[in-house]
Amino acid sequence: MSFASFGDFLAMGHHGLYVWSAYGLCLLVLAVNVAAPLVARRRYLQQEARRLRREKGN
Repeated sequence: MSFASFGDFLAMGHHGLYVWSAYGLCLLVLAVNVAAPLVARRRYLQQEARRLRREKGN
């Protein structure tokens, strides 16, 4: 498939909204799949550090 201009490429034969929203949604899901474990790990380490400080204080 070839396009005459960059505008035609973005329009994707009048299916641009569907195509680009699908790409955007896919990238969003991939970003969440990367970020969620990182956030969960950070939260877990913070909770463990707090628990250790509490146990050390007793």
